[in-house]
Amino acid sequence: MRILLMVALLVPALWGHAALPGNLADGQPLPSLAPMLEQVTPTVVNIATYTTVQVRNPLLEDPFFRRFFNVPDQQRYRRTQSAGSGVVVDARRGFIVTNNHVVERADEISITLADGRVLSAELIGTDPRVDLAVLKVAPESLVEIEFADSGSVRVGDFVVAIGNPFGLNQTVTSGIVSALGRSGLGIEGYEDFIQTDASINPGNSGGALVDLAGRLVGINTAILAPAGGNVGIGFAIPSNIVQAIMRQLIDHGEVRRGFLGLAVQGLNPELAEAFGVDRREGVVVVEVEPDSAAERAGLRPGDIIVQLGERVIRKATDFDGQAAVIFIGAKVPIEVVRDGRTRKMTLDIRDEPLEKVTGERIDRRLIGTVLQNFRNQNDPTQGSGVLVTEVSETSTAWQFGLRPGDIIVASNRRGIRNLEDLREGARLSDEQLLLRVYRSGQYGYIAIR
Repeated sequence: MRILLMVALLVPALWGHAALPGNLADGQPLPSLAPMLEQVTPTVVNIATYTTVQVRNPLLEDPFFRRFFNVPDQQRYRRTQSAGSGVVVDARRGFIVTNNHVVERADEISITLADGRVLSAELIGTDPRVDLAVLKVAPESLVEIEFADSGSVRVGDFVVAIGNPFGLNQTVTSGIVSALGRSGLGIEGYEDFIQTDASINPGNSGGALVDLAGRLVGINTAILAPAGGNVGIGFAIPSNIVQAIMRQLIDHGEVRRGFLGLAVQGLNPELAEAFGVDRREGVVVVEVEPDSAAERAGLRPGDIIVQLGERVIRKATDFDGQAAVIFIGAKVPIEVVRDGRTRKMTLDIRDEPLEKVTGERIDRRLIGTVLQNFRNQNDPTQGSGVLVTEVSETSTAWQFGLRPGDIIVASNRRGIRNLEDLREGARLSDEQLLLRVYRSGQYGYIAIR
């Protein structure tokens, strides 16, 4: 305490000789982010969610215990609360973008604005595969953010993260863009993240990553924290993807993502030599689905895709990121290299993506099954997934327990809503296909090897 006191007494003297100048040598004011932040921080909001969960006591699940102690057989519930951030993207209509994981399973959502007002929010739609959600509030004196073109962002650009970490409203941290196109993290179905060293902590999820002009570069979504805390590795969903998904959710309440009908892998030196090409960038088509947009366009295995839509394809993450924003009804130009020549084609994304297929079109371990998309409007406990309509009794799937009538709701621990989701989940593991199924009012797991 004595040492601290002495330092405190010395500080004014030090300031008297070494105070920071109010202006630079040429009379210009010191650089500051404050003017930009005064315009942007009102667009970032706090999101509080409330969820009712069932409290389960293992002792009460034993019928003998309940009968012996005359314990009433009644369910107990408790209400939980969590917090995150969001960004006002349309002030006139009251739309707010946040992460799906901030609001999923919420019974009630409330928004606290920068001026202290608290508004009730309606969930418009979610896209779990990209981890985005759109909310709507009463459009009363809101301030919206301006979008930046995330395609023009470069490694080394300065960025600022704004959110509500640990419940601390309107917290601002700064850093740079550390990397682009980050994927393979196992966080989402489609991964094409902007990596930044601007501190992103719990509660920042759904907040804004902005450039020095105050434009939205991305939506903060995750951190890499091997020691349980922030180590300067944060990830944001690029603003171009946010805009595309946001429009789908606002217009349709869901994302009507198109099925391209092809599988690809990154081009490496060995493949380039095998195909006799000099280039080292692009992705190689390894499979084309029958009667798909890719087959109708004329794509073949061995084609090297170098451009999809307006995006140049240098690696597999470029392809995946662009595929995430291709929707039903689109006509997408695609450029490939075949036999040393560049060819231009068009993918016609029709409203016919995998409604009912044989299992082999999804995964080799599902050979002998017939599957179709499933949505039960009358029983919300079953929701959506993939319905098993037929299973051959000589198939591997039958031997491991899959039966007609099963509804597949998860694949390799990733929730699914349709056949395309099932395909993507199956690719997560070559060793086994772990399915969570709904059968006769109960959920269970089936592991197929």
